[in-house]
Amino acid sequence: MTKANNFQRIRELNYLQKAVLASALIERMLPNYGLFSEATGFGDEVILRNALNVCWEKILLPKSKIDLEKQVEKIEPHVPELADFDMFGTYPAIDAATSLLSLMHGLLAQDEQEFVNVSKISQATVARFIEYQMTVEGDVADNKAVREHPLMKYEIEVLGELIDFVEAMGRITAENVKALKKHVLADGQTNIGLAL
Repeated sequence: MTKANNFQRIRELNYLQKAVLASALIERMLPNYGLFSEATGFGDEVILRNALNVCWEKILLPKSKIDLEKQVEKIEPHVPELADFDMFGTYPAIDAATSLLSLMHGLLAQDEQEFVNVSKISQATVARFIEYQMTVEGDVADNKAVREHPLMKYEIEVLGELIDFVEAMGRITAENVKALKKHVLADGQTNIGLAL
């Protein structure tokens, strides 16, 4: 599966499928935020976790009176500033929080592009992590090396599998969302390969 194929396939999903796919990807990114938060004492993963749960609920019950704007306000102070932390973990934490905000803005504005952005952010997180690792090891982290890195290949493969799963879901129900969440966490690692 080439990268273009995955993004092309995402664009072809319907609104709810895109929203569900974005939420599933954030499930894989959120623990990166938790690890950063634990290491630095900044932020609160529980607030982000609750907000993601609210998004799942909003997707399943679009008519519900959930106040997503209030959730956005809760998240914003928990997005780390790059300048405040001298550690690589800040990047995946920012990406996780930004993805969650994208999902919420997408649900608020019914803007599917926000959902597509989440998959791009997830892949960018992986690319940055690979570049960081290779640089630390003294290797040249060019585009080809990043693309061919096992972690990037795995990210693209996981995205392809999730698209397959979402395409096969049919109507989005509580039942198949539960199955999707289980599926997305089955490999026991975040998008950058950290153990859950």
